[in-house]
Amino acid sequence: MKRIYFAAMAALLLMLTGCNMNSLSNGTSALGGVLNGGTVTNVLTSVLGFDKLTKAQLIGTWTYTSPGCAFTSKDLLAKAGGEVVAAEIKQKLQSPYATLGITSGNTSATFTEDGKFTITLNGKAINGTYTYDEANDKLVMKGLILSMTCYTKRSVSGISLLFEASKLLNVLQVASALSGNTNMQAIGELSKKYDGVRIGFDMRK
Repeated sequence: MKRIYFAAMAALLLMLTGCNMNSLSNGTSALGGVLNGGTVTNVLTSVLGFDKLTKAQLIGTWTYTSPGCAFTSKDLLAKAGGEVVAAEIKQKLQSPYATLGITSGNTSATFTEDGKFTITLNGKAINGTYTYDEANDKLVMKGLILSMTCYTKRSVSGISLLFEASKLLNVLQVASALSGNTNMQAIGELSKKYDGVRIGFDMRK
């Protein structure tokens, strides 16, 4: 009996190990989410709409930590190459962001309960009012000099504010007064290569 038990355990261990290694080797481990008694064993960390943010959770001041990226669906994430590609996109955004002077010390977002916001990019503030559609993760912000729409997502350390690439370019151009900057054009190139990608900012309190 002991031999049968240990053999069975060894076989199970090999099966589990083999499954994980295969997932990691093709860079799509996050796409292997399996519901087991209501628990998601692998989280789709780079897909919009998976980990929703409530308005109550949005309230407060958030500080920029790193570039953010998410795909509009798990199918598009899989087509692009999975979580590995999402991580690569974030990496490619770091240099343009740094060139534009975006750091944790000068970039933040504040949302109040009465529907007002302040977005600060490279020390330049944009103020106005906002509405938030929890069902669609859609955040609409309206200010005197700029109106913008982005999508929200919860992350391990905080939240992500994510835009269509062209919309993000508009925000950066107004906030930094660097219209036509080639670094911003580099950001726009990502939208041509990856279908259904949203890019922006990972933030935490």
